[in-house]
Amino acid sequence: MTDTQPTTTGRYRVLGRPREPSELLLVSVAGDGSGSDGGSPPTEVDGNDTADGNDTADGDDTADEAFAPVYVDTTGYDGALAAAVEGLHAGTLVDATLSWRDGDPVFESVDVVADTVFEFSDGVTGIFEAAKNAWMVAEADNEGMNARVTRSTDGEPNGAVYVFAKQSGARDLFSEFRTGVTPLSPLVSRVDAAESIPPEADQPRAVFVLRPADEPFLVVYVVFRRDGMLAETMRTTYGEGSGAELG
Repeated sequence: MTDTQPTTTGRYRVLGRPREPSELLLVSVAGDGSGSDGGSPPTEVDGNDTADGNDTADGDDTADEAFAPVYVDTTGYDGALAAAVEGLHAGTLVDATLSWRDGDPVFESVDVVADTVFEFSDGVTGIFEAAKNAWMVAEADNEGMNARVTRSTDGEPNGAVYVFAKQSGARDLFSEFRTGVTPLSPLVSRVDAAESIPPEADQPRAVFVLRPADEPFLVVYVVFRRDGMLAETMRTTYGEGSGAELG
């Protein structure tokens, strides 16, 4: 008789390789089969949209259970599975089956749902005006976070910017976002509820997590088109070669 390895099948958000090059960090997300992966999205994306912060930054016990992080070995695969695992990067939304061998997970199968990308930059300067304005409103309302939708020159919504107060004491919200302790997926999935924006599975996002060097807040900018002009501008401004430290 051969031992059967226990398996887990579900939807996961990949957060890259923050611990070891040979491991991928996956965060299980509360999927409903429709491509939306948790959170409490608004009914519209418009200039008055705000976020209450309950999905990500308040330490809710239900959220802790839904967004459980797991490190998965990326070595020892063959053929198509090896190629699929090699192509995963921070931000990718996947349906995967994990097999647990001696308590450690490995991939049995993986299918990309959305080729979204997460990009982390620390110590950025010259933060953009939409983020500054969102933070000014948060301060005026005595709130620890705020959100607003940005628009192109044609008036079309092209992104959602969230600002969070930098945490005092030992808590490091930037690192929590990067390691999955505080999940980013609810902020991404909010956009899927907007009728005017194609779902993430059809139009992958680019999500920029920025820690400014000279501002009292962090920025999460969900850009609706991963390879659009706005995303490229963000990479040029805050990515490699900008002087910021990439995570």
